[in-house]
Amino acid sequence: MSESDEQATPRLERDGQQWFFDWMIQETGKVMHFQGDGRGGLPKAVRRHAMISKHVGRSARRMELLADEALAEGHTRTALGRYFEAAFTYGNAQHVVFETNDEKRHLHGRSLRCYDAARELAPYRIERVEIPWEGHTLAGYLHLCPGEEPRGCVFFVPGCDMTKEQYPHPLANHALERGLHLFAFDGPGQGESNLEGLRLTADNYEQAASEAIDHLLTRPEIVPEKLCVYGISFGSLWAARIAAQDKRVCALAAPWASFGDLRHLLDEESPRFKQLFLYLTGAGSEAELDRIMADMGARGAVAAIECPTLVACGEYDPRSPIEEVYECFDQMTCPAELWVFEDQHHRVSLTKPNGHIVPWLMDIHELSLDWLCDRLDGKPLAGEHRVALVPTGNGGPSSIASARRRWFD
Repeated sequence: MSESDEQATPRLERDGQQWFFDWMIQETGKVMHFQGDGRGGLPKAVRRHAMISKHVGRSARRMELLADEALAEGHTRTALGRYFEAAFTYGNAQHVVFETNDEKRHLHGRSLRCYDAARELAPYRIERVEIPWEGHTLAGYLHLCPGEEPRGCVFFVPGCDMTKEQYPHPLANHALERGLHLFAFDGPGQGESNLEGLRLTADNYEQAASEAIDHLLTRPEIVPEKLCVYGISFGSLWAARIAAQDKRVCALAAPWASFGDLRHLLDEESPRFKQLFLYLTGAGSEAELDRIMADMGARGAVAAIECPTLVACGEYDPRSPIEEVYECFDQMTCPAELWVFEDQHHRVSLTKPNGHIVPWLMDIHELSLDWLCDRLDGKPLAGEHRVALVPTGNGGPSSIASARRRWFD
């Protein structure tokens, strides 16, 4: 698609809600997940969605300047943290620009520049990986545990509003802390793939991921029998589809599960999602977009998963109604476990339910990585098809003795 084609963005029915969407942004500081407590992280100067890239980009620029200053003074640990935060924040700034223009290229380029600076300062090796695929280049980062011993590897699938630069933090790498390598991936429609023109289709994310797995399993550092997939938020859906297609995946963790009918996300949640997926897919009309997304759901696909699988979701996630999550879970024939966090919405957490969470320090990462490590170590599940309804303000999923699906059971 040429830039002139991209500028002629098709109209969406939900575009008529922009005035109310802008008001919600001004009042809440959020562009999505409005159910959580407190104000979101957008600068108070932001009054409309169109202002986000400029003001968040300025915040990222300040972090970058502070990182450059710390590095010049020889404070490398401080510089590393600030470069990562700048890369993360530039990533958020570029994300809201739904066309491939000079502003998006600038912001994304600054994110890459800051992440490269963070990689240079990291306490372990973060290798940039480029994989040719169907006339494009799939880019990722392989976070390598120190030492010569081959280890298992976590294939991390970011959410639809993330890039590979945004997890893990080099100073809080949950996989390396548990003795595992981690590969973070820009799939079709994400990050560098998007800027290169590799658009998202109904099924090319899992195809591209299998190509990346082909490459990873040639690496002597990685034990082929210990490759697992970890996808968060919309990445949980792509991760499930990867595991359904690629039987080399030995375990799957899918928290903040996007397992509901995608019409909830596109037509009932924040208008941002439909605007975003129009850009990610390059669809020429709303009807074409709806057709693409209708073929991308979890229902049906999850039945083909064979590896042990963890699904985690909020009891009242508007994008994944709990009855639809149960329906998908019941289709699974693999050893599986479902955690339902009582009274929570999308961003489930044990320590800060529905509140502000530092993205790279979320406890769901620790919970999911612990669960994956147990599977790689051969530890059996607590039950072959166990549902744990996790009460708010109580213990965690492992303390739930009996399965129940609803609060009144």
